Amino acid sequence: MLIQLTRFALILAAAIGGYRVAIRFGWPGTDINNNFAIIIYMILGSAIGYVAGGIFGRWLTRTMAWAEDTLQSVPLSDLIMGFVGLIAGLTVSFLLAMPMAQIEIAEVRMLAIPFTYVILASLGVRLGIGRSLEFGRVLRLPERSLAAAGAGREKLLDTNILIDGRIIEILDAGFIDGDLVVPRFVLGELHQISDSADALKRNRGRRGLEILNQLRSAHEGRVRSAEADYSDLTGVDAKLVRMARETGAAVITNDYNLNKVAGFEGVDVLNINALANAVKPVVLPGEQLEIKIIHEGKESGQGVGYLDDGTMVVVDGGRDRIGETVDLKITRMLQTSAGKLVFSRIRETETA
Repeated sequence: MLIQLTRFALILAAAIGGYRVAIRFGWPGTDINNNFAIIIYMILGSAIGYVAGGIFGRWLTRTMAWAEDTLQSVPLSDLIMGFVGLIAGLTVSFLLAMPMAQIEIAEVRMLAIPFTYVILASLGVRLGIGRSLEFGRVLRLPERSLAAAGAGREKLLDTNILIDGRIIEILDAGFIDGDLVVPRFVLGELHQISDSADALKRNRGRRGLEILNQLRSAHEGRVRSAEADYSDLTGVDAKLVRMARETGAAVITNDYNLNKVAGFEGVDVLNINALANAVKPVVLPGEQLEIKIIHEGKESGQGVGYLDDGTMVVVDGGRDRIGETVDLKITRMLQTSAGKLVFSRIRETETA
C-alpha cells in the first residue's frame, strides 16, 4: 500500500511539473500547438513519477520495516540515541531546506525538501543506534548488559560455534530463545574451510555444515541466513561485531578473542564455554573421588586425569600410576580463563 501511495503522489507531482514546464517553455523550436505540448510533458512527467515512485516507495517500505523490527528489540540506550539521531537529522534537514526554498520551480522545491527530511532523518536514526555505545559513554547512559540479550532477540552464530556442535544440545535444552541468524559471510568461511587442502580443517568445515543442516531440521523456522556483508571490513569476527551492533542482536560464540572484542564494542555475547563452566559439578577441597590417571603432568611426579565433564584433575604423585584408577582427595581448586583446574593427591589408603 505504501508503495502505491508513494507512486501516486510522485506521479501527480511529476504530472503537475510537466504541465508547468509546458506552460512556461512550450515546445521549443516548433509551432506545435501548446495543448499538445502540455499533454506530452504531463505524460513524460507521469512516467518519470511512476518509476521514481516505485523506487522511492520500495526504499521507504524497507526503511519502515527496518525501523519497526529494530524498535521492538533495541535496548533503552539505543532508543534514546536513535531519538537524538532523529533530532540531529531533522535539524540538518531544516538548515538545508532554507536554501532549497529559493528554488524557482515549485514542484522541484516541493519534492526536494521532504525528500531531504526523510533521508537525513533516517540516516540520523541509523547512526544514533549504530553508535549508541560511544554516545552513551559520553552522555553516561547505562550500557547494555548480558541480561539485555533476553527473550526475543536474534542471536548471530559464528563459525566456531557451528563447528563445535554443542549449540544443538543447548537449544534442545531450552537455554536459548529467539531466532538464530547465520550471516552469509559465516557460511562463506565454512565453505572455504570445508574446501581446504588440510584434512583437519576440511573435516572441521564439513562438520560445521552438517551441524547447520541439523539445526535447520531440528529447529525449523528459528534458523535463517542473512545476506548482509561488509566489504569494507576484513575478517568474519569484525563483520559479526558490526552486524550485531547494527541489528541489536547478540553473538553466540566459544571464541575467546571474539568474546573480548565484542564485549569491548558493547555487543552482547553468549559464550557457551562460560555456560559449560557454570554448569559443571562443583568439587570442593577435602572431597574424595575416583579417577583414572591418563597421562603425566607438567611438573615432576604429577599425573593427569579428567572428570566426566572434561575438567582436568592434576594428581600429585600420580605419574607412576598412569593407566590406573585411584582414589583421590581434592586439595585445592583453580579457576582459569579456560575453565576449572582441580588439584588432588592420592589418598593414603591407596598408597598403603
